[in-house]
Amino acid sequence: MRAPGIVRRGLGVSGVVDHGTRRRRAAYRRMVWGGGEVLVTVGLLLLLLVVHQLWWTNRQAREGAERKVQALEKEWGSGEEEGEGKGEGQEQGAGVSGAGSGSGGSAGGGASSGGGSGASTESGRAQGTPRWSQAYAVLSIPRLGLRVPVAEGVGKRDVLNKGYVGHYPHTQQAGQAGNFALAGHRNTHGEPFRYINRLRRGDEIDVETAAGRYVYVVDRTLPQTSAHDGGVIREVPRSTVRPAYGYSAPGYYITLTTCTPEYTSRYRLVVWGTLTSMRPR
Repeated sequence: MRAPGIVRRGLGVSGVVDHGTRRRRAAYRRMVWGGGEVLVTVGLLLLLLVVHQLWWTNRQAREGAERKVQALEKEWGSGEEEGEGKGEGQEQGAGVSGAGSGSGGSAGGGASSGGGSGASTESGRAQGTPRWSQAYAVLSIPRLGLRVPVAEGVGKRDVLNKGYVGHYPHTQQAGQAGNFALAGHRNTHGEPFRYINRLRRGDEIDVETAAGRYVYVVDRTLPQTSAHDGGVIREVPRSTVRPAYGYSAPGYYITLTTCTPEYTSRYRLVVWGTLTSMRPR
């Protein structure tokens, strides 16, 4: 008569064991599900961050840069209307033709423009010294379809992250003897210098300011150098890391610098050009 009772107790123990196993399995499933939700959330946040950096910052910066270019052109246009009494021949006569006739690649090419140094200096005085982070010029590179503002300084928040190109302080201004040195983002925030590696010898680089228009021609490229290679933006630019790249005589130079490889800031890519002509407004 006791045997059935024993069987019932055995079934009861088995039921308790099964119930505990089911609870552990349910807890495990909840843990896995919760971990999956966390991973999906993190993945979405990272995706949104990538979209923000690679798309939204570019769109926002480009739109702002385009508006600034239009504002500068409008400002200069009104200035031209006020001075429309000047004859066209008079304006051209004040310019310097072939100021950088050595763009064929000789190290001292810019030095051959010495005959125009007086006009260049006057042009530099007319421009004055821009305020820090002030957009005061427009850089155009026809090969790249680029037209972007140039602002004083190379700070990220106030200049580069706005999609502008920044002018290195203590380097010369456009049209002046020496080195007009610029920096720009290669990726994100408008990435104006993303494709400067495509520039080839002979390509034009135009700079417009309230004082006039300056045409430089690409002369040399330094594919990669240290981020601390200050020699590339000196008055006579020459790499201190790779001395075979650069110039050895005074001239009228432009320097474009950006990060390389893409999506990193480990090294710098440098493009140099020499002044070939300028025309005051």
